[in-house]
Amino acid sequence: MSESYSTQSIAHVLSSVATTAEGLTVPEATRRLATHGANQIASRDRIAAPRILAEQFKSLLIVILLVAAGITYLLNDHIDTFVILAAVGVNVLVGFIQEYRAQRSLERLRSVVTQYAVVRRNGTRIRINAIEVVIGDIVYVSSGDTVPADIRLLTAEDLAINESSLTGESAPIKKITEALPSSVLLAEQRNMAFMGTTVVQGSGAGVVVHTGMQTELGKIAAMIAAAPEEQTPLQKKLIGLGRLIGYIVLGAALLIFLIGLLFGYELRETFATAVALAVAAIPEGLAVVVTVTLAIGMQQILKKRALVRKLVAAETLGSITVICTDKTGTLTEGEMRVVRIITFDNDVATHAISEADEAPAKSFFTALQVGVLASDASIENPDEAIEHRSVIGTPTEKALILVASQAGIDLVALRRQHPRLDVAPFNSSTKFMVSLNAHATDGAMLNIKGAPEIILRHAKFVDLDGKKRALDKRMRDTLQHQYQDLSSQGLRLLALAYTPADSKLKKIPEGEAALADLIFVGFAVIKDPLRSDASETIRRCQAAGIRPIMLTGDHRLTARAIAAEIGLPHADENIIEGAAFAQLSREELMARISSISVYARVTPADKLRIIDAWQERGEVVAMTGDGVNDAPALKSADIGVALGSGTDVAKETADMVLLKNNFSTIVHAVEQGRILYDNIKKSVLFLLSDSFTLMILVVLSLFFGWPLPLLAAQILWINLVTDSFPSIGLTMEPGEPDAMQQPPVPRTQPIVDRKTKLLIASVSVLTGFLLLGVFYLQWKITGDLERARSTTFVAGAIGTLMYSFAYRSIRHHVWERNPFSNRYLLLGVLVGILLQLPVIYMPALQEIFQTVPLNLTDWLIAMPTGFGAIAIIELLKTVFQTRIRRVQQA
Repeated sequence: MSESYSTQSIAHVLSSVATTAEGLTVPEATRRLATHGANQIASRDRIAAPRILAEQFKSLLIVILLVAAGITYLLNDHIDTFVILAAVGVNVLVGFIQEYRAQRSLERLRSVVTQYAVVRRNGTRIRINAIEVVIGDIVYVSSGDTVPADIRLLTAEDLAINESSLTGESAPIKKITEALPSSVLLAEQRNMAFMGTTVVQGSGAGVVVHTGMQTELGKIAAMIAAAPEEQTPLQKKLIGLGRLIGYIVLGAALLIFLIGLLFGYELRETFATAVALAVAAIPEGLAVVVTVTLAIGMQQILKKRALVRKLVAAETLGSITVICTDKTGTLTEGEMRVVRIITFDNDVATHAISEADEAPAKSFFTALQVGVLASDASIENPDEAIEHRSVIGTPTEKALILVASQAGIDLVALRRQHPRLDVAPFNSSTKFMVSLNAHATDGAMLNIKGAPEIILRHAKFVDLDGKKRALDKRMRDTLQHQYQDLSSQGLRLLALAYTPADSKLKKIPEGEAALADLIFVGFAVIKDPLRSDASETIRRCQAAGIRPIMLTGDHRLTARAIAAEIGLPHADENIIEGAAFAQLSREELMARISSISVYARVTPADKLRIIDAWQERGEVVAMTGDGVNDAPALKSADIGVALGSGTDVAKETADMVLLKNNFSTIVHAVEQGRILYDNIKKSVLFLLSDSFTLMILVVLSLFFGWPLPLLAAQILWINLVTDSFPSIGLTMEPGEPDAMQQPPVPRTQPIVDRKTKLLIASVSVLTGFLLLGVFYLQWKITGDLERARSTTFVAGAIGTLMYSFAYRSIRHHVWERNPFSNRYLLLGVLVGILLQLPVIYMPALQEIFQTVPLNLTDWLIAMPTGFGAIAIIELLKTVFQTRIRRVQQA
């Protein structure tokens, strides 16, 4: 374990892994690579195509369809068998293509840049592919490198490593080489460097103690891979719907079969009738429609710059009631910026420098020059436009360099004019950095940046527009009050100062002796700015009944300031810090969870508790994350959302990957998820209404002792062909304007809820009677059973096509929707009509479906069914809307 290596001496560690400070020989390294395997993390989500294909057959609706196909085959109804299997094939193919494409998209998101490592072999430093690193290798790392394996450090020259992806600690960890006195937590193992973390400062060397899946990164990946997959709310609802349909189908078929036996019907005829009833009740097109709807939704969400990795997860977005989001990079820009430069007599907002009528005072530029000279950061591409410049350095120094560049300072010329003679780097004990630079007029200058309380304590003078003035008590108190006031708002301040030095000085005095006679210039106010649309997006969430929760590793004051700025509740009871959160018992957490909107100093382990607490209350939770340490929380959440800039492990675990790190991207995806759910519900309502209409038609005809009004092949044609095109058109229905003003759908609410059941039952029963009337009228008038069936066949098909328009919205009447806003539905209805005609008038199809050509009178008898169904649906909408208004008024 890495803990034991952290407590061992360097000599003991080298002995434990059978190596020396000179590293391995090439033959020994080759042998170890063959023995222990490549240094890489196994991917859990590179699923083979056959497995993705097999997953498509898990739907209960697909199982029911396959059973129906088997029964029709045994009855020698090969046409019906073929049609049912075609429905299964379309569903499986669409689902497979979409999930396979999502997997491939994720693969493309992975870095295509090969990682390299510098190791010592045969006594010489060489550069190798990182996957070839083995236990016992001596590895060298420097600023900008990614650590290739878990290593015990042998040397550390001002070495600082960002381990946030593994431990959640945002501040870089200063590394040492001494053995630790006892085993400590991973985040406290300062003499270790871990695979996947990034060197942000200095250099060092270490011996590899773990590679691949044995590293801390690998252990987390293995834990995630072993965790079971949770079903999404939609999967559970579809299983429930499939079970309901199955019970209805089996119950009705068994009832008919028993009635046939009791009344002495021939056994085969009774069985065929029961199968016809089952075929009528099963909405064969439903599985296809749900799959197509989700596939379309995935593509729509992708247009909003988010990749949904699994088909069924697309709908879950619409059920989200709680979004737990990281602050950095999601609500904010994710990059530290100098937003203000405050000198004693000026306060300049840096974003408005170029728009100001007058140039800032001289002290403003002096402060920026001090910040540049007292920084190690540099611009890689100074000739590029400002917004495209790439800066190397710590976040604070990058911010100083960028604002100076934005203000028009030529950084290269400034540093050439004032070359550095010596430097005292910033460290946590002194809290300041000093750079000794040559100066044309004063000989030399000490440029200082550091903690305001340290700089103000030593400052004797203040720079007032380029003139040196004594810093009296009143001025010092003013600056002190200003510093404290800004800090209480959660802003980070950096004090900038300088002092002339003797031209003969070549080395900076040690400690605070370098701060003698300081001339205070100003404060650099630094923050991670909010994204421009963050506040509006939070308001949209709240209006949609979604609870946004902010998670941050920042201090409570910073968290409070951000919460106030974006519109989250930020009173004392709404904010909790990690230490206090850890002390909460389960009962205390459940009592307080609904009042907490902001978690400060939060750890990845805390995220799991937060998710579990909300889910225990029945909420559907989305959680964002980017680090390896976030992966368990991403998997536990109903929707895990990985940032596109995050680690591969986070992306592979999440349900959705943001291609644009922005909270508004999540909310756009939620809106599309709601539209998806609405459209799925409309399609389910449409298809079930028609299926149960046909089932009721068959039951009624048997009850009256009449011949079947429709044959099994005709029922299948309506369910699979005529219905499918408008139902797919309904999946393309544009979102209703009030989609984000509706409350989220509870996870326990079935797709077919009480209101939907009432609508289906009403439409099915009344339309079933209408169709039975058409059949009886034609049968008695003409005495021609085939003509009566053909007319009923047309009435059922055309009627269904007509009332599909009424299902475009359940909340609004058909005349309140623009009839031309969904051209896909118009096209689907037109195609449905055109496909119905050959079945009636083409001899070859007449023989298969046992139809006869209809005349004008037959069509006039068939057409009223659709208008009657529309009237029924619109009347029920009025009833529903009246009840909703009464509830709201009450």
